[in-house]
Amino acid sequence: MPYQPKTFRKESITVAFMVEMLNSAVGIEVKPVNRVDATQRVVTESNLHRPGLVLAGYVELFTYQRVQILGNTENQYLAHLDEAARRTAFQTLIRFPIPCIILTDSNTLPGDLVQMATEAGVPVYRTPVPSTRFMALLRDFLNDQFAPQQTIHGSLVDVYGIGLLLMGKSGIGKSEVALDLVERGHRLVADDVVIVTRKEENLLMGSGTDLVQHFMEIRGLGLVDIRAMFGIRAIRFQKRVEVVVNMQLWDENEEYTRLGMVDDVHRILEVELPMVKVPITPGKNITVICEVIAMNYLLRHQGYDPAEVFAKRLARRIRQKGSSPPRRGTEYFEHDYE
Repeated sequence: MPYQPKTFRKESITVAFMVEMLNSAVGIEVKPVNRVDATQRVVTESNLHRPGLVLAGYVELFTYQRVQILGNTENQYLAHLDEAARRTAFQTLIRFPIPCIILTDSNTLPGDLVQMATEAGVPVYRTPVPSTRFMALLRDFLNDQFAPQQTIHGSLVDVYGIGLLLMGKSGIGKSEVALDLVERGHRLVADDVVIVTRKEENLLMGSGTDLVQHFMEIRGLGLVDIRAMFGIRAIRFQKRVEVVVNMQLWDENEEYTRLGMVDDVHRILEVELPMVKVPITPGKNITVICEVIAMNYLLRHQGYDPAEVFAKRLARRIRQKGSSPPRRGTEYFEHDYE
């Protein structure tokens, strides 16, 4: 039975996990203000909310399921209220099941408000990062966490900076080609199972699984640890997926590209990627072909299309009157007889 790609998306993450990743992976200092079990609070979407209107008493359109950001404006509004009005305004906010409150730009809350949040089970955090920058970084992290993902059977290799996704039937030689590319100085991202994530509208990022990472299974040899064998230079943990290389057994009834190297497309997570069909025949050097595919892709991005250049030459020759034998590629050998 052929491998079927599986598409999935996270439904939620805990506030504790979000804060841990902000501190470790994103590099933002986020410290707890109160002691609340943040593993019991979850975040379900990437949008953020600044509850200025809620503190003022308007709750009709309150998106309480979002992370609540209290910046300079919200904190100064609370500061200008008398104690009773301030407690009332804050109570309006925390009576909803909000995931957490994050104070930006080194703002602080009065002790009585922190105690109210603790009693309501709402985690409160503090960061020195200004609101605009913090919200941009947090939104990017949450977009990544809730982005659609798909598992694909194949190998992902960084070849000259281009992410080539090698696909094909099981046993056709994807891992062997990926291993040969690594031996030639390119970098392995994932083998066997590639997790592709759609980061933006037309941007796909690929990585391996936490279990397999940079291990590779070679039939007849067994498992190979690419990082241990070739060193850190031979691996990458993530790479943009840019070109699909579809490895196929030679079929005389199949139409393969002759002039334009990339005509077909392959759709992953509703994103169309250029696809090159590579027929497998005895003696064909698929590794070199993969390198040429990557270099040709780079040329096309620089505005040079070999197929287009050749088509223009051919059109000029057709327009010439009469027939003539083929001309040499150079008009004079300049006494260079090597």
